[in-house]
Amino acid sequence: MAPMTGPTLALHLRLDGVTDKDGFLDRCARDLRFPDWYGRNWDALADCLTDLSWWAEGREPSGCLLDIQGWLAFRDADPDAAAIAADILADAEAYWATQGRPLVVRYDDGP
Repeated sequence: MAPMTGPTLALHLRLDGVTDKDGFLDRCARDLRFPDWYGRNWDALADCLTDLSWWAEGREPSGCLLDIQGWLAFRDADPDAAAIAADILADAEAYWATQGRPLVVRYDDGP
């Protein structure tokens, strides 16, 4: 992975109390400050995570750290939704790795 240089975006997703897909998508909208066009579905989540131009008014950061807390409880409450979310997060990490601007997803208690 290329080192992060220049402005780096740090995002924090807190999943306390989140027990299902809708709660996860809503919490993403709130905590990650997604744009108004975010449709609160899996495709929209993937779109927001692979196009960060909405975050910095058209200037994408050189790298991004996404810190997720409460993952284990969410995964235990809705394993299917957590598996889909983890796949989308992994796809976003892979996408940004090819762009030379890494996205690092850090789970507090495992994916």
